[in-house]
Amino acid sequence: MSVSRRGSADAVCAHTSPLPEDVSDESLLSRICIGDGDALAMLFVRYARLTRSVAARILRDTAEAEDLVQDLFLYIQRKCGIFDSSKSTARSWIVQMAYHRALDRRRYLKSREFYAQPYFQANGVQVVGQPTTESDYSAEAVLGRNGLEKVVNALSDDQRETLRLHFFEGYTLAEAAERLGQPLGNVRHHYYRALEKLRKQMFANDRQPTEGCAK
Repeated sequence: MSVSRRGSADAVCAHTSPLPEDVSDESLLSRICIGDGDALAMLFVRYARLTRSVAARILRDTAEAEDLVQDLFLYIQRKCGIFDSSKSTARSWIVQMAYHRALDRRRYLKSREFYAQPYFQANGVQVVGQPTTESDYSAEAVLGRNGLEKVVNALSDDQRETLRLHFFEGYTLAEAAERLGQPLGNVRHHYYRALEKLRKQMFANDRQPTEGCAK
């Protein structure tokens, strides 16, 4: 496991008994809080791929996503005590941390004009940056927190739950379909209908000034 970089291994001073494969995520977090390095390694194995996917989706850069995952698990090692199992599952907490930390990192990179740099490809592999496009704007950035909440509340229960499972719990659409007990085709429909509603609302204000000038 690579989360031991930057000297973080020095913080792990205790090792408890060997861990069973079916130990819960919540139990792993509890053991991490008492310095169990094996628990941290097991949690990393379980969630590195998922959190990397979340980070890559937001940052649009493989190297940045890899670094964010490393930093995320160092953060978990330091802050595991703030996890509250009465408010969410460990999986949800980890994915949401990855999501919010990736957003923070994206804002930082954007302020440094990382996404304004030209990008080049070598054998089809991106090696420097990525241009910013209209689709890079988040719904919250365009609508504001209150506006986004209003739009989300206007979605159907199935649409809202599909987006929650996909974006905040990290499930694929196929996994979300299994979780919801619905055919994959139905869940895909909920997903794309919800995105279409959000998209229309995000760009509705762009048309209003034009309509006003036409009067």
